Amino acid sequence: MHASASPVRPAPALTRWRVVDIVVASVLGVAVGLLFWVWNTVGYAWFGAMDALTPGLGGLAVGVWLLGGVIGGLVIRKPGAAVLVEVVAAVVSMLIGNVWGVSTVLSGLVQGLGAELVFLAFVYRRFTLPVAMLAGAGAAVAAWVFELFYGTSPNILKTVEFNLIYLGSVAVSGIVLAGVVGWMLVRALAATGALSRFAAGREGRDEV
Repeated sequence: MHASASPVRPAPALTRWRVVDIVVASVLGVAVGLLFWVWNTVGYAWFGAMDALTPGLGGLAVGVWLLGGVIGGLVIRKPGAAVLVEVVAAVVSMLIGNVWGVSTVLSGLVQGLGAELVFLAFVYRRFTLPVAMLAGAGAAVAAWVFELFYGTSPNILKTVEFNLIYLGSVAVSGIVLAGVVGWMLVRALAATGALSRFAAGREGRDEV
């Protein structure tokens, strides 16, 4: 009797979290959270300037706020890593102080899930530049959906034209500022030897 093919699943040894995974994910989350805090001023000013030029174009500044999920997934390569790093970064950004408060954490959770779904789609086995770009795009679309319905003035109340421009802008920003930049940051970090206990670090050394 011919057995039916089983779905491809990540090997248990590859998906099991180690103590070092938790520690490094937390450190990455704090580091990205500090970056968020800096970008809260720079990025918000850029967002406002772009939106004043063309409503919706401010989305081009959003990509940096999506970095946590991409970097977490590329480095840790375990289920939940993208969500964890993005959420920790959002919590750090909120605790240091920003204008969005608790909604920062909710946004981080949604954005992390957007990136996580892309890594899941590749069964946590592919971590190339195109996958990183897709993860950035996934986080961007998730952010767009979140802002479409959340808040005192959700984007769903705005025009279709605005939302389409904003979606395109956020997607481009996610692909470039989160996907490409995130992948480059991980490569640079791997080159220093800081990720020697991770596959990302070993791949980085092999490329040098």
